[in-house]
Amino acid sequence: MTNVDDRRIEIVPNRHRVRVIHYGVTVADTLHALTLRETGLPDVIYFPREDVNMARLKRSDHTTFCPYKGHAAYFHLQTEDGLVENAVWTYEEPLDMATKIKGYLAFYASRVDRIDQTS
Repeated sequence: MTNVDDRRIEIVPNRHRVRVIHYGVTVADTLHALTLRETGLPDVIYFPREDVNMARLKRSDHTTFCPYKGHAAYFHLQTEDGLVENAVWTYEEPLDMATKIKGYLAFYASRVDRIDQTS
């Protein structure tokens, strides 16, 4: 287990085309993603809002707090078959070490069909 004092985050530009696809619908498609690497956790891809179909997202009341990134707000993903609850999160006012992801959106890989990364 990682000691809290040993945890580090790094945010770097993702040089690939990245897409989120759910039920055959492309929900996000970007060449301008950021990858957040956090000690002890899988990498997370963050999408600029302008490259996400915001009409498919519905704000949730759910929030969480990370001592490294701050308060996260959530969105449900709207599909033809209903809502995928809290499938997307964002840090609208992140803490200093995470300012690069301000306003970007991340998708839970387990709640969408695919997150594709290509060259």
